[in-house]
Amino acid sequence: MLVPLRYNLRSMFVRKTATALTVLGLGATVAVLAGVLALQQGFALLYTENGRDDLAVFLRPGATNEGDSLFRRDLGLQLIKTLPEIVRDPQGLPLASMEAYLAVRRFREGGDGRAETNVPIRGVQQATFQLRAKEFRITEGRNFTPGANEVIVGKKLPGRIQNCAVGDVITFNTTPFQVVGVFECPGPFESEVWGDLDRMVDALERYGPNRILAQLQPESFGDKRESDQLGYTTRLTGLAERLMNDPTVPAKVLTEREYMTSQTAALSTVLRFLGLFLGTIMGLAAVFTATNTMMTAIASRTHEIGILLATGFRPLAIFMSFLLEALVLCVLGGLVGCLLALPLNGVQTGTTNFQTFTEVAFGFRLTPLVLFSSVAFSMLLGIIGGALPAWRAARMTPTQALRRQ
Repeated sequence: MLVPLRYNLRSMFVRKTATALTVLGLGATVAVLAGVLALQQGFALLYTENGRDDLAVFLRPGATNEGDSLFRRDLGLQLIKTLPEIVRDPQGLPLASMEAYLAVRRFREGGDGRAETNVPIRGVQQATFQLRAKEFRITEGRNFTPGANEVIVGKKLPGRIQNCAVGDVITFNTTPFQVVGVFECPGPFESEVWGDLDRMVDALERYGPNRILAQLQPESFGDKRESDQLGYTTRLTGLAERLMNDPTVPAKVLTEREYMTSQTAALSTVLRFLGLFLGTIMGLAAVFTATNTMMTAIASRTHEIGILLATGFRPLAIFMSFLLEALVLCVLGGLVGCLLALPLNGVQTGTTNFQTFTEVAFGFRLTPLVLFSSVAFSMLLGIIGGALPAWRAARMTPTQALRRQ
């Protein structure tokens, strides 16, 4: 027979000051953890939610990101024109685009104007806009003219990076480019500067494109994501193996979603470690708080414990009763922590992607996974913090408990 839950709830209400302080202390701990996890989710989902499964990214073998990759222009054209898996448009032209990529140091807006960060610069061909016709949109100004020294900037750059407003002139090496438009394109692209591939290759002193983006025939994709021989995971197993061993244009190929997911690994690991570290440090303090609260409660209720034991409640029932009370306290603390972290949802921030060493802007995301993890962490604190007091209460004998005042 278990002790009725209303007994524990009434006790918590009677000790409402101690209950409130414990809940707020736990809530602060959970809010910090939820904030870090929301930061990690915002960064990861920026990539994984917006990568497409119908597009393929071709990189140089061994490259971990497009900054590490480089194709000779003639070999890139050969791959595009000879690969039968690439979809053709009504005119018979392949739906593929060569893209150049480089991180360039730029000054931030605000402050003393001397703070620098790496901004991604992307040279694209007109086929890029065909491939992204559904998600790409000019929100201010116009698109750049092919072959001209003009660029468009992602909507998250104006106001954060200098010379990124429409009409400004931004210089790469010694070549000036005029900003003629602002665009939106879901994903990390809204933190990039786009220009014509040929002009960007010349201005940035590159030898050719860094990657090739293409739309593939549906039958090119498989259901399984495994390729042990190549050392990476992809749905394009057959095509990936063939291209990796191609004697003329060897290439590593992934779906765009797989490629974008791979770009979140380093920073996501750091943020998870940071959340775990802060949660552990603050969690230790929260455990001591919960333990002290429950020990105080038991000390003031020994007479009641004696009565419960004398009326037939077993030690296990007493143990479960006080452990449940600690759990209820910590669940309340977890919910309060989630409420405290809720205003962070959607707040925009920026950080460096350790995979590419470029700055990317994104928003905090309090996803169901973040909320569940935060409350589960709070419950774990409740189990740890409540176990010792509950065990001490269960060890009392009726005569010992009734004699204490």
